[in-house]
Amino acid sequence: MLEKWIRGRLGSRDLERSEFRNPPGLGVSDEGSRPGVNRTGSALLEGLTKESDNIQGRVLFLTACAAGIGGTFQFGYNLSIINAPTLHIQEFTNETWWARTGWPLPDHLVLLVWSLIVSLYPLGCLFGALLAGPFAIKLGRKKSLLVNNVFVVAAAILFGFSRRAGSFEMVMLGRLLVGISAGVSMNIQPMYLGESAPKELRGAVAMTSAIFTALGIVMGQVVGLRELLGGPQAWPLLLASCLVPGVLQLASLPLLPESPRYLLIDRGDSATCLAALQRLRGTTEVMVELAELEEERAACQGQRAQRPWELFQDGALRRQVISLVVLGSAMELCGNDSIYAYASSVFREAGVPQEKVQYAIVGTGCCELLTAFISCMVIDRVGRRVLLMGGYCLMTCWGSVFTVALCLQSSFPWMPYLAMFCIFAFILSFGIGPAGVTGILATELFDQKARPAAYMVCGAIMWIMLFLVGLGFPFLMEGLSHFVYVPFLGVCVCGALYTGFFLPETKGKTFLEISEELQRLNFPRQSQGPTWKGPEVIRSTEL
Repeated sequence: MLEKWIRGRLGSRDLERSEFRNPPGLGVSDEGSRPGVNRTGSALLEGLTKESDNIQGRVLFLTACAAGIGGTFQFGYNLSIINAPTLHIQEFTNETWWARTGWPLPDHLVLLVWSLIVSLYPLGCLFGALLAGPFAIKLGRKKSLLVNNVFVVAAAILFGFSRRAGSFEMVMLGRLLVGISAGVSMNIQPMYLGESAPKELRGAVAMTSAIFTALGIVMGQVVGLRELLGGPQAWPLLLASCLVPGVLQLASLPLLPESPRYLLIDRGDSATCLAALQRLRGTTEVMVELAELEEERAACQGQRAQRPWELFQDGALRRQVISLVVLGSAMELCGNDSIYAYASSVFREAGVPQEKVQYAIVGTGCCELLTAFISCMVIDRVGRRVLLMGGYCLMTCWGSVFTVALCLQSSFPWMPYLAMFCIFAFILSFGIGPAGVTGILATELFDQKARPAAYMVCGAIMWIMLFLVGLGFPFLMEGLSHFVYVPFLGVCVCGALYTGFFLPETKGKTFLEISEELQRLNFPRQSQGPTWKGPEVIRSTEL
């Protein structure tokens, strides 16, 4: 379905351009006056155009899939599969310690080891986010994604042989390595896709990162079911299954083109850039887009890739950096990740049997996948600001109702059902806007030289905030009880207000147009034009 939609959008774009170049009723040569030749030429041209549209739609679709299956899919997959074998890995830790020392490990130390196994994943993601910028600059976008699979292969080997080796340390190191891989891919994949897509589809193609994240979460929940790989003996194979998407990416991504912007602006390779554009777009309108890239290259001429700390010192990037920090922090502090902590207990309160709760959890992942897919379809029609504001406003609404339902769940028998509905509605609202739109801000708000550093800053902020939420949420639950979501609702309100008042719309604009608009916003006095400081101009005279 997504491939057909991409082809349709590309086909309608080229049809509009061809009608603009050759309006109906105007002949282009003497042969056009002969009806038979005209009809034959039109039919041939129409067939070639359809074939070209199919090819370019397929290449763009395959590029998004190849980048996503080993990119953000890995992040979502490794994030969710660790929930199923929790008790089995804790038992393995205790058994391993007993075999080494002759006595069991105390419960609080077992819990400490398990906490380290879980927390090493976001720590690795932080390291990966810091590596993403240098990788993207030195290796390029596509090659960085390919090299990144080295961490996945090493982690899969550690996971697969950890039980046989009797080493829970191998599990800890493997979690750190898959975290590094996820941190690299989450930053480079939207950068690669945003630079490869045409401006009419840039938002939709970049939103596939959110689709693959949600798909990875769902697949991890499904594979982790007790009937599949969630059993007590299969957990090493469950953790090592991250090797499968890595192998798929290694087999498919080398066959697809590199980012045209990276090839031209960073490497100065016009011939390879032209070949990449021809594969991604077909032969129609390639020279027009190449001219736009040349303009962007001229604007970046003589500049080097910026470092993360230099973004905060550059006045021309003031609004971009503030938007990245505010909205990146809001996405992690809005409470979506924390609501999963309530999901199991709320489902049990609503009467869902304990053995069926795991299937209800899979339903929450399906909700996020559904809304990410819908958001991908409409982002280039309604714009980024509408989706962000709408998502945060809906999250504020459903979070408020959820708080009321938690307070009154013992007073009314139907309140647990309302709370369960609010969980699904909150996740759906998050998937509409913040889940995907926030990830493409660094691609659209920053130019080619600042983009890798912007993704380093965005990734570091995201993982630091996620760590703080994980650290502080238990204390919030203890101190605020049923009102634990009030601080998160305040964050949602601030995110909606900032988006409405300060975030510019980037829908359908080239990167150069976005840079010029942000330049005017950062320096409003300069955009007003020079003022006359000489004598007053006499507009009329008397004879």
